[in-house]
Amino acid sequence: MQPETCPSRKKHRCHQLANRLGMVLIPLLALILSGADSEIQESTADGPLPPAADKQVRFMVDVRPILQNKCIRCHGGGKNKGKFKIDTRETILEGGVSGPSAVVGDSTNSLLVRLVSGTDPDSVMPPEGTPLTAEQVGILRAWIDQGVQWDEGFILGVFKDAPIAPRKPDLPLPGPSGSTNPIDRFIEASTQGKEPTLGQVVSDRVYARRVYLDIIGLLPAPEELDAFLADASTDKRDRLVKDLLSRNSDYAANWMTFWNDALRNDFAGTGYIDGGREQITSWLYRSLESNAPYDEFVSGLIHPTTEARGFIKGIIWRGVVNSSQTPEMQAAQNVAQVFMGINLKCASCHDSLISNWKLGDAYGFASAFAEKPLGIARCDTPTGTTATARFLYPELGEISADAPRDQRLARMAEILTGESNGRLTRTIINRLWARFFGRGLIEPVDEMDNDPWNPDLLDYLAYHLMETGYDLKSTIQLILASKAYQMPAVTLDLLNTKSYLFQGPVVRRMTAEQFRDAFGSIADVWPATSEAGFCIPGLPQDREKIRAWQLMADPLTTALGRPNREQVITSRQTLATTLQALEITNGQRITSLLRIGAGNLLQASAGDPEKIIETLFLKALGRLPLEEEKPVAHEIIGNPAHIEGVEDLLWSVAMLPEFQLIY
Repeated sequence: MQPETCPSRKKHRCHQLANRLGMVLIPLLALILSGADSEIQESTADGPLPPAADKQVRFMVDVRPILQNKCIRCHGGGKNKGKFKIDTRETILEGGVSGPSAVVGDSTNSLLVRLVSGTDPDSVMPPEGTPLTAEQVGILRAWIDQGVQWDEGFILGVFKDAPIAPRKPDLPLPGPSGSTNPIDRFIEASTQGKEPTLGQVVSDRVYARRVYLDIIGLLPAPEELDAFLADASTDKRDRLVKDLLSRNSDYAANWMTFWNDALRNDFAGTGYIDGGREQITSWLYRSLESNAPYDEFVSGLIHPTTEARGFIKGIIWRGVVNSSQTPEMQAAQNVAQVFMGINLKCASCHDSLISNWKLGDAYGFASAFAEKPLGIARCDTPTGTTATARFLYPELGEISADAPRDQRLARMAEILTGESNGRLTRTIINRLWARFFGRGLIEPVDEMDNDPWNPDLLDYLAYHLMETGYDLKSTIQLILASKAYQMPAVTLDLLNTKSYLFQGPVVRRMTAEQFRDAFGSIADVWPATSEAGFCIPGLPQDREKIRAWQLMADPLTTALGRPNREQVITSRQTLATTLQALEITNGQRITSLLRIGAGNLLQASAGDPEKIIETLFLKALGRLPLEEEKPVAHEIIGNPAHIEGVEDLLWSVAMLPEFQLIY
């Protein structure tokens, strides 16, 4: 199995397919148009032009993406092929060796339009890759006709770099809610005069279910939930969070899923057959169980002992791969993404088109992980130059290129986890926030140079993590005690980042592992030790439940979103898929779980229908069935209860949004 190849190879296949389709589609299109009324297109001496877009064009929304994706590689970011640059409005109008590229108000006679429309087959831009569509040409035409609008001060190809140094903002005064939690105070300070603000919190029942799943990944047992609901003390929510965080093995079991995804750690798959990949499971579990300080956790992965070296070792791919997938480059890409929210994948093939990172930056960082300096290859073609090992942000510290690899790794770990690197703490805070709220303070979570919707809150929490000795549990305690976290869940367009206003946590799906563990909780369908892909050394497995994180991937967990972990995954798909619907409807794995679970429920209740129904609802939903639900449930399971009926009821409850979603 091989990683994704260079995009140019994909483009070649796409062009071949497009050419074959064109042989059929072009005559067909001509036949259709010949008998239909159509808009007369404007023409140049070289041929017809697509019509200008019939709308008001916005530069940042409509035009910038086209220039960014199609033109910047040759004419932006310091490049000026043909002495033509697209960095600013002025350089666009000035043009290059062929003269002005745009005539304001007259797209028909603008050189830029003629070049991108392909009217002259011998002079088409871009010269390589996918040409512009008629719609894209129409947008550029309308932009020129409407005056070549350009946002003041904007420079195309120069991207924003977020600050690196840590910052501790002043804590705002308490807001209307009266909350003393710093998180609430920052949110209320940023939403003054806007609606909504922090409002009523969820019920104790909803809150308990939410924190159980978020901290330990399990549903609250009925007796635990009853005890919490009966507690009349005002600080019981804080104490519940502390109690759950103290359940170290359950905490580790839940967060193994998060870190296995992020660190590409699995039990089998590509690379393990021939020893070209190593897992870090034992080290990772112990680190989480002991709540290792985050700086030590990161350092242990960058300058690892033998049992933790699998992360930066990466995957030795079999077959032909491109230069950007060598183990050293994988280490650079993965460390940058996971711990600093930096995308180096583009820059490890050529200068990035979406950030300020250059090819030399990626190779310099990768060389720090290599046994010897790396030769630089651009788009898989050697350049004849050699990289010098260095950190991505040289201002944070230098790495001696002449030092042995072990010393370079030690130095890198020191720089990365140093107190001057606020990027490290901001990145993990953003990931925690996204985990608990369904949306990060910065989106996407792997693009940390984007603007946060509340920069003071991000910086405060990042500084708080550093001040508490990089204690992640302390930060989690602070977040889950906030009124912001305790608000009712809302639905949200996750892509609507420009006008985002905090309204509460987003409704989230259980992870695949949480769903599987929930089945274990409600019907005692826990995996056998023989099913585990990994058993923790020293842990008495016969006296402990096998949790879903330990299992090899199967059709059910795969359908529910468990990745194959051959790439870094820092967030899972939130929307349900057709595959998921099919698998949880009639998949063999869930059918087997339902049959075993139904048998367990029948046996535990001695066949009493009333007891089966009450037990199932209490364990699965944390409540008794409603009056209108009781007759339906009784009808399903029968009287006396039969196993097929109990299976149907168990499946029906497990399909409820109330069960599968975290509200």
